[in-house]
Amino acid sequence: MLNKIIKKLNNMTAIHFKNTVQREAKSLRKYAYQLTRNIEDTNDLVQETMLKAYTYQDKFEEGTNLKGWLYTIMKNTFINNYRRMIKRNTFIDNTDNEYFIDSFAITEVNKGEQRFIMQDIESAIDKLPINLKKPFTMSFKGFKYHEISSILNIPIGTVKTRIFVAKRQLRDDLSVYAKNFGYNKYLEESAA
Repeated sequence: MLNKIIKKLNNMTAIHFKNTVQREAKSLRKYAYQLTRNIEDTNDLVQETMLKAYTYQDKFEEGTNLKGWLYTIMKNTFINNYRRMIKRNTFIDNTDNEYFIDSFAITEVNKGEQRFIMQDIESAIDKLPINLKKPFTMSFKGFKYHEISSILNIPIGTVKTRIFVAKRQLRDDLSVYAKNFGYNKYLEESAA
């Protein structure tokens, strides 16, 4: 009997989730059109996003920003589709040497370096004082300022200030990467 009740509650949760996702379809369509600039591609992207949302419903954390989660799924889907299209459009020279012509898709990215960079970023975030780290990570996860203010029970101005200070501290801590990747001119502009 208890299993039937639990199953029924899970079904209601799934129905509630589906209805909530459906309500976001209009804003998803606008965002998809900004990415694709084509009605057919927009419809495909929205449909694929909705399908992934339903498929990975169990990955969604109750109480977090659903719209942000859906936008992230859509953006990642768009990027992956774009990368697939680029790979498909690579021309291959069929002569004996079989070199790729005009293909940047064959270059390998140093994933080890990316792993070290991510470790440094995570370490820099972990070093933030808790009063800066909590609002910053919540903002990064998609929470709005007013939501963070309500959850942490602090004024919205304090939320904005703490996120700003956290970003500035992270920028200073990770400035070596800005220099390595050519973003040091932005550091100079913001310091002025």
